[in-house]
Amino acid sequence: MAGRMQDKACVVVGAGQTPGETIGNGRAIAVLFAREGARVLCVDRDLGRAEDTVAMIRAEGGEAFAAQADIRKAADCDAMAAEANARFGRVDVLVNNVGIGGGGDGPAHRLTEAAFDRIVAVNLKGCWLSARAFLPSMREAGAGAIVNISSLAGIAGGNQTAYEVTKAGVNRLTTSIAQANAGKGVRCNAVAMGLLDTPMAVAGIAEASGQDVEEVRRARNARVPLGGRMGTAWDTAYAALFLASDEARFITGVVLHVDGGMSSRIG
Repeated sequence: MAGRMQDKACVVVGAGQTPGETIGNGRAIAVLFAREGARVLCVDRDLGRAEDTVAMIRAEGGEAFAAQADIRKAADCDAMAAEANARFGRVDVLVNNVGIGGGGDGPAHRLTEAAFDRIVAVNLKGCWLSARAFLPSMREAGAGAIVNISSLAGIAGGNQTAYEVTKAGVNRLTTSIAQANAGKGVRCNAVAMGLLDTPMAVAGIAEASGQDVEEVRRARNARVPLGGRMGTAWDTAYAALFLASDEARFITGVVLHVDGGMSSRIG
């Protein structure tokens, strides 16, 4: 089915990516949405990375624009929403894809205060500030879809306390936004990803741990029940595409696990 996002105005926050040999979630989402007919505002803290995504989309004949924002700052989020509404006249879809980890994260007895504050500010507070900036115009229009990119870590783990807590918070933020805005026709769902072969995940872990990239890749693949292989950013993108599209018009408040069966082992 082609044109699943035809003429929709979409904002993808975190549309750039960590450099690497594979594609990241935000870039894959932005590219796929554009392929399906959306007009996309690609937002990233690093404007150059957002512009790279825009160039990819335009090379395929799609319509995209770049913007810079630090979602830890309310003023940046408000400016992002104002630019999107001014450029497109409305915003049909917001995808919150920003997320960080590492840098002092760990089990509760090792997690540093600085790391906790930094990760909460980006992963949880940033997600809320971004959604808050777009909700007034969506509520006024009586329509809109928000998709938050979460993680299996929201229900599992033990070695990344701050990351896990923030992703659990994103899940609850998603259901709260869904309930508070359903009466205004605005939907909010989340995609909880399992292990993925993305630059931030595989190369990032390898660099932080001093392991070989292929060693990290093999170990992660072995943990996945479905086919013994990690997912890719395209799996994230297709899940987000469904939840953002009119096909999911009767779905809100859902945290969709896209994890090769890993969550079913947890219960």
